Amino acid sequence: MSTQTATATGAFSRRAAYLLLAAVVLIWGANWPVMKVGLAYVEPFTFTALRMLLGAAALFGVLAATGRLAVPTRRDLPVLLSVGLFQMAGFLACVMFGLQTVDAGRSAILAYTTPLWVTPVAVAVLGERIGAWKGIGLGLGLAGVAAMFNPLGFAWDDPAVVRGNGLLMLAAFCWAVAILHVRAHSWDSSPLQLAPWQMCVAAPILTALALTFEGTGSITWAPEFLAVIAYNAPLATAFCFWGAVTVTRALPAISTSLGFLGVPVLGMLLAAVTLGETLTLTRVSGLVLIVAGMALVNLADLRSD
Repeated sequence: MSTQTATATGAFSRRAAYLLLAAVVLIWGANWPVMKVGLAYVEPFTFTALRMLLGAAALFGVLAATGRLAVPTRRDLPVLLSVGLFQMAGFLACVMFGLQTVDAGRSAILAYTTPLWVTPVAVAVLGERIGAWKGIGLGLGLAGVAAMFNPLGFAWDDPAVVRGNGLLMLAAFCWAVAILHVRAHSWDSSPLQLAPWQMCVAAPILTALALTFEGTGSITWAPEFLAVIAYNAPLATAFCFWGAVTVTRALPAISTSLGFLGVPVLGMLLAAVTLGETLTLTRVSGLVLIVAGMALVNLADLRSD
């Protein structure tokens, strides 16, 4: 298999997938402080529904313009639903609620604790093997998550804060379900062809939540918010959700879940620079452990390619 697109259904080689993973990590990492800024102009579910609708429109436009727009096959319906419901609707809904009471850096860490859920299932059900280097890397990554989570570092006596942290952990679980299903699924269509349809599954759910909890609401169409939407719709939504599913298809589930820990690493650093969030010693040590763990796992995969 070459380092270019490998098949008509959009499978990538490992080397190409890691390049795509790097792009997704960069865009999503930067999006954590961007989303925090966006919430000053719009309610969370309204924001999420808007970016999902605009992202779907962008992808439908790309597919129509390139002659690749197609109705999903019956065999692809399960993965269409699981990604739409869990990775898009469930993950984003929990994250946006959590961001209201948890700072952007901590939110990014909790929402990406997917290796905790993915690893045991990937080994037991998907038959993935953990060699020595990958095992050490996974251990370092999870140790980094534990260090940055720092359960002594937030107010357990504040119900809103506890609820926010719990919702962010639930977000990680939702994404883990999608990662495992994407890895196990036999595809007819490519991830690009399915992505806008998956967004069409998520958008009505997010819109219904917006109407239920926020009413018709109001959006402050300030230039800063327009910039947030311009970043979120085509890049952080359309490109990155396609890229995340494509990467998940090409790489082992354990490697994928650990690789995406690069998002909170970058998100936390940028939140400290742009929003003035505190970068404590425990967070710095966690960052170092996660980066070291990602490097070991990625090198182990690339050596076996």
